Amino acid sequence: MLIFVCRQRGDKEATVLGYPISIFFIVVNEFCERFSYYGMRAVLVLYFKYFLKWDDDFATTIYHTFVALCYLTPILGAIVADSWLGKFKTIVYLSIVYALGQVVMAVSAIHDITDANRDGTPDNMGFHIALSMVGLLLIALGTGGIKPCVAAFGGDQFADDQEKQRSTFFSIFYLSINAGSLLSTIITPMLRAQECGIHSQQKCYPLAFGVPAALMVVALIVFIIGSGMYNKTAPQGNILVKVCKCIGRRYSCQYSLCPICSLRNMTQWLNPAHLVLQKLLIAQVKMVLKVLFLYIPLPMFWALFDQQGSRWTLQATTMDGNFGALVIQPDQMQTVNPILILILVPIMDSVIYPLISKCKLNFTPLKRMTVGMFFAALAFVAAALVQMQIDKTLPTFPSSTEGQVKFLNVVNRTLDVQAGTNEFTLEPYTANNDYLTFDQTFDLNLGPGISYPISLQDGNRSTRVIIQDGDVPRTLFFNDMKSKPEDGANAIRFFNSYNSTVNITVGKLDYEAIVYNNMSVYANVPQGNAHFKIVNDAGVECIYSQELGFGSSYTLLILPNFTFGEYCHQGIKQVLDIEPNTFHMAWQIPQYFLMTAGEVVFSVTGLEFSYSQAPSNMKSVLQAGWLLTVAVGNIIVLIVAEAAKLPDQWAEYILFASLLVLVCIIFAIMAYFYTYTDPAKIEAEFSRNEPEDKKRKSLEMSRKDSLEQSKERRESSDSSSDEDECKQTKI
Repeated sequence: MLIFVCRQRGDKEATVLGYPISIFFIVVNEFCERFSYYGMRAVLVLYFKYFLKWDDDFATTIYHTFVALCYLTPILGAIVADSWLGKFKTIVYLSIVYALGQVVMAVSAIHDITDANRDGTPDNMGFHIALSMVGLLLIALGTGGIKPCVAAFGGDQFADDQEKQRSTFFSIFYLSINAGSLLSTIITPMLRAQECGIHSQQKCYPLAFGVPAALMVVALIVFIIGSGMYNKTAPQGNILVKVCKCIGRRYSCQYSLCPICSLRNMTQWLNPAHLVLQKLLIAQVKMVLKVLFLYIPLPMFWALFDQQGSRWTLQATTMDGNFGALVIQPDQMQTVNPILILILVPIMDSVIYPLISKCKLNFTPLKRMTVGMFFAALAFVAAALVQMQIDKTLPTFPSSTEGQVKFLNVVNRTLDVQAGTNEFTLEPYTANNDYLTFDQTFDLNLGPGISYPISLQDGNRSTRVIIQDGDVPRTLFFNDMKSKPEDGANAIRFFNSYNSTVNITVGKLDYEAIVYNNMSVYANVPQGNAHFKIVNDAGVECIYSQELGFGSSYTLLILPNFTFGEYCHQGIKQVLDIEPNTFHMAWQIPQYFLMTAGEVVFSVTGLEFSYSQAPSNMKSVLQAGWLLTVAVGNIIVLIVAEAAKLPDQWAEYILFASLLVLVCIIFAIMAYFYTYTDPAKIEAEFSRNEPEDKKRKSLEMSRKDSLEQSKERRESSDSSSDEDECKQTKI
């Protein structure tokens, strides 16, 4: 039973069990907002790849550009909140921008808007790209702008005597962040995997973006409902701006022609600022700059960490996600990170760190951060090893200067085939196992006097179906898949050598009528036991079943002796075009474990270290600096990925791991020479000296007044003396 204890603070705000009711609105708001952000971000790179049809490199580039913007805008949000609007109005206004951006993203993913021919592919992709970019810009401005405000606004709801309740609030607040992140990375990939559409059924990106948009609207409404209960503090100026002014004064004084400034000792970084600013502020800025200097190598860690949502997700699309009765989507592997965080944080705090302490090892915060960076580098080494194994299972697709071809024999006799210099035998209703690669026109010989010149399109894969045309065989040309099927689906098509038109459906997918000696288009069929319904013109049907894995491609050949009925499956033959994914997604767990262990040791320790070394009124400056390292880290991904242009993905992973190891060594050297400070002690010394400074200033003012009065009396006396005496006095 809850007991409500009401008290007054500024004529408002009741409490529940000693906690202001207003904080419950803030916690719910944060949960919904984090669900919205991480849910949208979980499916974003796959949206770029499969909906907007961008290649892996460009999808990765735009993804990290967006993340970088999300971590650059908090500085703007903090300045606006502290200097002009206040935290409450900043959160409300930017949440409206945020929600609008999520809605725009959901609308951009509706393929039916521009799908005039109803084939499932947007006819005006530029329209969808433009909407997506507008939506992402609004989201980046919104989520970044409110990021530094919400937690601080929650802290403002407590009185000075509620330090314990405030501490508990922050624990619950960050628990809501992790809960929102965990649930969203589980749910939104499941929503994306559904099929929806008005005219054609496609992956349901509108739903995957729409639910986060709805949660953001809920977050805004909940936050506004609590408006009357909040303790709203007026803007009092942003400390970051003051720090920048202090540093600016130092430079303007150093490079000015002021004779007083030129006499100062320029070897000490901020000493000239003593002329215009308080000594305490300058001492605090010096402490902050010491920590910010240590931040310089940190972006490299985030460059690796944030690739969980881009490169690692794309890596999972080429793996087997079958976990028995449970099928894991590629973007759901990101869920491993928040789950491991919930497990590893208490283990580190309760077991690992106390054990190291008992071993009498001086495991300082900076040493922990160094170890965390090393763990992240190991995670990318593990990712590279996984990628090497994946590459062994992937087919070799043609380059831009060559073409590939496969031959399928539907003639009811054995054929001796010669394609260029390649000679092989094709039994009836079979195909050669591997694609043949050619970089120029070649001759296809199907027997004595039967020869055709074959020209392949560069970068293309195709199948030449050999059919009987009168007394001689000839070939039909059909394009094949030039890459792995989308999102772990299976590309299935049918060739009809049965002397009748057939109609085929599987689930909600409907193949167009397939006439004799013709090939259907590919249809993406999900993993599992697929049931194909084959119907002839008379309405007689057959159910053909096939177990499908992840990422395979088949041509199903309907034989001439095909019969409808119980044994119709005997009249269908499988021709494998692309092998299914065979390397299991579970092999990604070690790299996620290493990365999460690195995050726990690096990120949590880094924040604790920063706060312990920051002055009491400048913790927000270090928070802004910390977020800035995340933004710079994502920019590093863009630079390295674009500049390196490595042909193999595993080599790029090794490159990032090597760079982080190098940065880790540099950071370890910087940490070795760092001297820990106690900001509270330094500030206390200034507080003790403050009364003496005031007393000294008072004596100086009194002495100045006495001198001015003596001067006035002398001037009055001098005015009555003669001119010679006046001249003597002046001399």
